[in-house]
Amino acid sequence: MRKRFAILFVTGAMAACAQDGMSLRDAVKLALEKNHAIAASAAGEKAAQSRIAEARAGYLPKVNYAESWTRSDNPVFVFSSLLTQHQFGEQNFQIAPLNRPDFLNNFQSLLAVDQTVYDAGQTKRATRSAELTKDISSETRRLTEMEVMAAAIRAYCDSVLSAAELNAAVDATRSAEADLRRAETVRAAGLSTDVDVLSIRVHLAGVEEQRIRRTADLDVARAALNDVLGLPLDAQHSLTTPLSRAELTLDTIEEYEAGALRFRPEARQARIETNLAQTRAADARSSLLPQVTLHGAFEADRRGFYDRGGANWLASVGLRWNLFNGFGDTARIEESKSLLKRSEAEERRAGSSIRLDVRRAWSDLRAAEQRIEAAKATVAEAEETLRITQNRYEAGMSNVTDLLRTETAVLETRTRYLAAVHDQRITATMLELASGRLDPNSEVLN
Repeated sequence: MRKRFAILFVTGAMAACAQDGMSLRDAVKLALEKNHAIAASAAGEKAAQSRIAEARAGYLPKVNYAESWTRSDNPVFVFSSLLTQHQFGEQNFQIAPLNRPDFLNNFQSLLAVDQTVYDAGQTKRATRSAELTKDISSETRRLTEMEVMAAAIRAYCDSVLSAAELNAAVDATRSAEADLRRAETVRAAGLSTDVDVLSIRVHLAGVEEQRIRRTADLDVARAALNDVLGLPLDAQHSLTTPLSRAELTLDTIEEYEAGALRFRPEARQARIETNLAQTRAADARSSLLPQVTLHGAFEADRRGFYDRGGANWLASVGLRWNLFNGFGDTARIEESKSLLKRSEAEERRAGSSIRLDVRRAWSDLRAAEQRIEAAKATVAEAEETLRITQNRYEAGMSNVTDLLRTETAVLETRTRYLAAVHDQRITATMLELASGRLDPNSEVLN
């Protein structure tokens, strides 16, 4: 019964692990859904979209309603209020009531409408500026998504690397333990001394220390991955994508640079910023042109809130022309010209910086691929050397120094190989990021 229960328990645990399996592509998809930075950038883009509607409101009339109550015995107020209430009579022409009127209540309802007829294109440019700002926010969101994807890939690969390094440290520990048993056997046969055994025990302690450190590194790497994914730091996952070389279809560096200048969010933002500066410069110049507005109002005045009273309406056309503003408009125009030149310079600088990023990522990827080939051959040689050295030591033909040196070399070469594979996948991701191609369908996620 207990055996059956144990089998069921193990089967259930394996099923749970299978359900919780997470590939690299799954991790990136989850990060795009849960990461808090993406949620913040999406909210910023939505706010920018609302500012477009706010700017377009300049084309529509402004309608306001106001309700007020006033009570006073001011002669002018009483006289005018009686007129607007349509309550003025012959008795109100008497000198005494004119000079010393009684208190009068006036409830006023006012409906006002204002419509801009001509504003020298300010509303149009305000709308255009809001649209460009929204485009910048969209590129910011896209940049955030790409950076989150790159961070998720790095965190995932770091976790897998930490797990692989831990496995290598565990294998080294087992090998050192086997060497210790082998040394004790050789000592018992009288072919070595206690010095050899003690040396291997010191080596075993050092390898065990590395295993402990790798275990702690794995815990931190898993927490960092959960942070990027927007999950609780102690969430557990079974990472199913192995630490393997990323197989890519590489273009020429010139194609990567050309694509980066077209698709990188920073490049698009720089171009949009220049267009925005041009729009603001034109808006600064429009302050020298006149503006024409229409105004209409309907007013109702009465002594009581529900009483019948008088009503009147008003319509007017207004012209406002800024003839002199203390040279403030001239300064604003000059400022906008300088800001436009700065945006143009920033656009050129961004282009150069983007091309440099592509070249750096390209070179790092090539170097990582070469490191993989070199480390792969070294690992095979180190493992074969260790096998021969262990056999020679067991036969009394090699000393403990050669054995420990070979053990250390195997661990170092395995670690270098794992690091080279890790770096190759990360640099491939950085090349995709630098060229503006990184998306949920990128080859680096395979």
